[in-house]
Amino acid sequence: MDPFNFKKSPEKNRKFSPNAKKTVAVVFVLFLMLFMKYKPYEHTSFMVTSFSEQIFALYFFISNQTLGMIHEAGHGVCYVLPCPEFFMVLNGTLFQVLLPLGIGIYYKKRAQIFPWLIALFFTGFSLQYTAWYISSAHLGAYVSAAQSFLGVDGYHDFNYILSHLHLLKFNTQISFLVKAFAYGLMIYAVVKMLIFAFIVDETKKRRILNRHK
Repeated sequence: MDPFNFKKSPEKNRKFSPNAKKTVAVVFVLFLMLFMKYKPYEHTSFMVTSFSEQIFALYFFISNQTLGMIHEAGHGVCYVLPCPEFFMVLNGTLFQVLLPLGIGIYYKKRAQIFPWLIALFFTGFSLQYTAWYISSAHLGAYVSAAQSFLGVDGYHDFNYILSHLHLLKFNTQISFLVKAFAYGLMIYAVVKMLIFAFIVDETKKRRILNRHK
């Protein structure tokens, strides 16, 4: 059984018109292509030299900072509640990944295809940062301001987490697996968007026209 499958419900999907679906699909395909081209997490700085890079940099900045605030909110919950230290450190990443996934599941249960796929894409996007974060865990207990969501020096979550689990020496392999899974989610989401925007809708139109011939 496909865990990403869902029941078709035209009435619950009326808010997304065919043109809106096509626009959303194209935008996310372009973002994925630019993301794969520029690989922003693999560089300490991202130089903007073209119009496409300007568009990508703006989109990336907004998306990344939004997830950053969610990440810090996860830590913040444990500043209020009496969480164990390990969970407090882990909770930033949990919030960052599970919030977009939870939003997606909410819409999936209501058979709203495109909100589900958008949320799934951003779950993969969030995991891309997590993969980079894990890959840099061996560099030390602190993350520099240039690489931090908040732009200030801070503790490196995954240096602590992987050290605590005695897995720090495997951070490169773990990072690779997380990155591969993240790309899988992002590619899956945009392929499904393209199918539902350009194939499924057109097939439905042809069926309706054929019925009235």
